[in-house]
Amino acid sequence: MSKSLKRVRDALAAAGLEAELIEMAGSTRTAEEAAAQAGCALDQIVKSILFRGAESGRLRLFLTAGGNKVCPERAAALAGERLGKADAAQVREVTGFAIGGVAPLGHLAPVESWLDPRLMAFERVWAAAGTPRHVFAIAPDALAHVAHAEPARFTV
Repeated sequence: MSKSLKRVRDALAAAGLEAELIEMAGSTRTAEEAAAQAGCALDQIVKSILFRGAESGRLRLFLTAGGNKVCPERAAALAGERLGKADAAQVREVTGFAIGGVAPLGHLAPVESWLDPRLMAFERVWAAAGTPRHVFAIAPDALAHVAHAEPARFTV
């Protein structure tokens, strides 16, 4: 088991949650690929979108339904500063995951996080489990709890 998968498994276990980490036959790098692999609706896919604070340099995580896009202005209002694109090196340094497999939990350092309310419409959603081919299913309220993510409107 890779270090990334183990960190996700351990974070779920520490929160008292049981979730099967599933290796998919094909890529889950994009929401569309993940939905096809999981056999679920596009909006049941949790995208982990990271932005970098323009002034602070801190990463912010927006857990977004697969078919939604983050509104830069709404996201910046939540973060309290302008946001820019997070680069791959900083994403890996802070979360421990490579882009395309960033899990919503198990990060190396705390990341302020918000959750798209659209995800709450489902009994379960699917999130990356730390690699571009692994996912896990979870109830959205449990995801919000374990990811320390505040539900907020930040999509267009």
